[in-house]
Amino acid sequence: MNEQADIIFTDEQAQLLEIAETFTADKSPMDAVRRQLEADDAIEAGLWRQIADLGWLGIAIPEEYGGSGLGLGEVVTIVEPMGRKLFSSPLISTTLAAQMILLGGSDEQKSQWLPQLAGGTVAALAVTEAHGDWDLSNLTCAAERKDGNLVLSGGKTFVTDAMLADLFLVSVSLDGEPALVIVEAANLGPGALRREIVIDESRRSHALNLNGLSVPMDNLLPAANLHRLHLAACLLYAAEMCGGMAGVINVTLDYLTTRRQFDHFIGAYQALKHPMVDALVGLEQARSQLYHAATVFDMAEGRGEVAVRMAKAQAADAFAFASDRAIQFHGAFGFTHECDAQLYRRRALWCEQQYGDGAHHRKHLAGLLLD
Repeated sequence: MNEQADIIFTDEQAQLLEIAETFTADKSPMDAVRRQLEADDAIEAGLWRQIADLGWLGIAIPEEYGGSGLGLGEVVTIVEPMGRKLFSSPLISTTLAAQMILLGGSDEQKSQWLPQLAGGTVAALAVTEAHGDWDLSNLTCAAERKDGNLVLSGGKTFVTDAMLADLFLVSVSLDGEPALVIVEAANLGPGALRREIVIDESRRSHALNLNGLSVPMDNLLPAANLHRLHLAACLLYAAEMCGGMAGVINVTLDYLTTRRQFDHFIGAYQALKHPMVDALVGLEQARSQLYHAATVFDMAEGRGEVAVRMAKAQAADAFAFASDRAIQFHGAFGFTHECDAQLYRRRALWCEQQYGDGAHHRKHLAGLLLD
């Protein structure tokens, strides 16, 4: 890859973006999204199987392990259209788990788990704790060696799609250092998962109780790069927020060009026109930051981190503005559950708080840019 390039949009990315746009438009119209809000799981098993058959789960997994051998930049082009249609699935968590096993796992662990993840096995991330610190290395959950196994203690929060997961990637403190452990769902005891109520009703979030859970030593990843996990998660959530911005702008424009007041479409009034332009400018700025970050993510650590943090901060702020204006412009109807704009506002709030909001990332950017 050209070290001087700011943004590269490959043929593979263009093709994946087109396919994902068609797929999500067909599978996730708004009435389907609303039906899924009341379902037990965030995605139907058959639909997840279709995603696996499309090869999306193996995009960033090498060919020798059953993947396509591409990178997270290509995954971005799948996640963005999903965000546009409020499509919920474990794709982000499964992709991130695969990346951590690829980077930190032994040859045996890679051979065992990566083909399964590429083929449809669902992985959930258990890396967030009740203290709410976005520094993933701040761990109260611990692991101790005992009789050839690891005995875990503590708990995790905001474990999405836990009821669908076949395995969990859990962060723990081992010998005073951060570590990652693979926990198979079959090993969880009764009552280990407790449903959480979160702002985004399209998500299925659980708290995970790890106390007394014993896992084989073979499930410990030799290397745990939580910093890399954090940045990769920020990149994919920035992609979801960019898609969400495009979706809520479309919802708002549709309303502004159909709702009439005083014998005029309300979209004709400048008080509504100008904020919509601001929302569109924010979307374009965020997408530019996103695809720049996707391009440089695998380059030098410092450059990639700056780009990812800028993309996450820009996307969070712009999505918050666009979704808030959408509710306001729908008037009193915008504050009801029947208005689609509030579904996007909920998604914006959820994504913003995952792995750091705009203020958090700007705080870190200050040090990175001034060094």
